[in-house]
Amino acid sequence: MLSRSKTPTLSLQSLYVTLKHNFFSTKLPNLPTLSKIPAKYRHQAIRQAQEVLTDYFHNTRSLPFIFAEYIGKNSRFSLLGLVSKVPFSGTRFSNSVQRFLRYHPINEFEFFFESIGINHVEISPMLHMNKCFLYEDSKVFDAACALACFGFPWNKLCVLFKGEVSIFSKEPCELNKRFSHFERYGFGSIAVIGICLAFPHVLGERSDFLGDIDLLFDDLKRVFLDFDLASCVDGNVDSWFEICRKIAIFYELGCEKGKIGELMGRNKSIFVDYSEEVLAQKIGFFCKLDVRKEEVGLLVLSKPEILSSDLEVRVISTVGFLKHFGLGVNKLKLTAQTYQYIMGRNRIANVPHVLRSLDLSEWFFDRLKNGGHGLLGSYVIGSVEDFDEDYAEHLQTIQTSRTPVYTLRKLNFLHGIGFGENKLTMKVLSQLHGPGDELQERFDCLLRGGVNFSTLCKMLTVSPKILNQKAEILEQKIKFLFLDMALSQEELYAFPACLCYDLEKRIMPRCQFHRWLREQDWCPFEYSLASIVATSDKMFMARISDIHPDAPKKWFNSFLKENHSTSC
Repeated sequence: MLSRSKTPTLSLQSLYVTLKHNFFSTKLPNLPTLSKIPAKYRHQAIRQAQEVLTDYFHNTRSLPFIFAEYIGKNSRFSLLGLVSKVPFSGTRFSNSVQRFLRYHPINEFEFFFESIGINHVEISPMLHMNKCFLYEDSKVFDAACALACFGFPWNKLCVLFKGEVSIFSKEPCELNKRFSHFERYGFGSIAVIGICLAFPHVLGERSDFLGDIDLLFDDLKRVFLDFDLASCVDGNVDSWFEICRKIAIFYELGCEKGKIGELMGRNKSIFVDYSEEVLAQKIGFFCKLDVRKEEVGLLVLSKPEILSSDLEVRVISTVGFLKHFGLGVNKLKLTAQTYQYIMGRNRIANVPHVLRSLDLSEWFFDRLKNGGHGLLGSYVIGSVEDFDEDYAEHLQTIQTSRTPVYTLRKLNFLHGIGFGENKLTMKVLSQLHGPGDELQERFDCLLRGGVNFSTLCKMLTVSPKILNQKAEILEQKIKFLFLDMALSQEELYAFPACLCYDLEKRIMPRCQFHRWLREQDWCPFEYSLASIVATSDKMFMARISDIHPDAPKKWFNSFLKENHSTSC
C-alpha cells in the first residue's frame, strides 16, 4: 500500500454529514459543455483525456496503475469538466490535456470521490478548500485501495462510505483482519463482500460490537448455508449484495439479530421471488398500519404467501372489505354511521390509512397474524357494490375541467388518508386549496404535532380549510395549543376551526388571557375553546367586562399590546 501521512486532514465525519445532507438534493450544478470541440471529435477527445488522466495519476502522482485506471474510467463528469477547460487542438488533443495538467493542478479528491460512485452533485461541498492532492490526506484513499484489493468493486465503495464512514478511517491491516474474520464463518470472499456492502457497519464497528456482528453472521450462516439459499445466488458480488439487501430490510424493521435465521431460511422464497423494490413496497403497505415494525417483519417472514396479494391496484368497498374480514354486524353499522367519509370505494393501497382513520388498524393486523392473512388475497368486490353515482358525476366534471390533473391529485390525497368515493369527499375536496403533495405535508405536520390520525380525518370533514395554510404555521399553532396551553385532542376536535384563526392576533393573546383570568380567580368557570377564540371582539370585551371591571384594562395593557409587538 502507498506510504502516506498517518494523520488525516479531512474530517471524515464532516464529509459524511455533508454527504447525507446533499443526498436528496435536487439542485444540480451546471453540466460541463464541450461546445468548443466539434461534435465529430468529442468522443475521441474524451477518450484521449481519459488516457491522459490515468497516466497523470499513475506516472505523475505515483498511484498503482490499477487504481489510476479506476479513477480515470469512473469520473466522467469531473473529466468532462477538465476537457471543457482545455483548448481544442485537433487530433493532438492529448498533448493539450497534458500541458494543461502541467500548469493547472486539479482537485484529485473530486475525481476520486466520483470514481467510487458518489454522485457528482454531492461532491463539491465535500472538498477541502486547501487540500487538492490525495497524498495530503491519504487515509480515505488507502482504505479504498485496501477494499479494492479484497475484491470490492471500486465504483461501489460509495455504498460503504454512505453506510459507515468510519471504515475509511481504518488502517488497511485492520480492515484485512476484520475481512478475514468474516470468512471464518464459511463464506467465500465474494459472499463476504456482498454481505459487507449490505451491512456496512460490520466493517466499521469497534471490536466491542463483535457480539452483535456474530449474531448477524449466525443468521446469515443459517439461511445461506444450512437452508442453502446460497444455491439461489449467482456467483457474483451484485447478486450477493441484492439478496443481502433484502435480508437487511427485516433488521431495519427491528427484527432481532440471531433470532430470525431459521425463519428466513424456511421461507427463503421471499428473497428469491421478489426484488428489493417490490419487497420494500409490500412491507411498506403493512407498516402504514402504524403497528410495531418488528411485528410487520415477523408477519411477512412467517406468512410469506401474504406478499402474493395485489396490494396496489385492486378496488375495494370499505364496508364490504371490513365485513369480509369479520367485523361484527353491529360494529360495522356503527362504523358506517360514525365515519361516513370512508363510505364507498377505494383502492386497496389506501386500506392501511382507511383502517387508521377508523381506529381499526390493530384489529386488522391481529386478524392477519391469527390466520386471516388469506382473506387479503381472496377479497373480490361486486361489479356494482358501493358505486356512488354522485361521486361519479363529480369526477366526470373534474376530468372535463381546465385543471383536471391538479384537482385529481388533491382527490388522491383524500383517498390516500382514508376518504372513500362518496359525496362528502367531494364536498371536502371543494374547500381544499393547494397541491396534493403540500396538502399531504400539512396533514403530516399535524400528525407529528400530536393529532390522532382518525381525529384529524374527522376534523377535516367538519373544517377542511384547516389544511389551507402552510405547514410551518400549523406547526406553530399546534405547538402552542398542545404544549403551551395543554389543550386536549378532544377540545381541539370539538372546535377544529380554531386552527384557521391567526395565532399572534387571536389564538395566543385570548388563550393566554383566559388562563391568566383563571389563575387570578377572576373567572369562575372554564370557557370552551370556541368561546375564547371565535367570539367577536365586541362580545369578547363585553364578556371580560362582566367577569371583572379591571379585566379590559389588563387585556389592552398587557396581553393585546404584548402580542401585537411580538407579531410586528
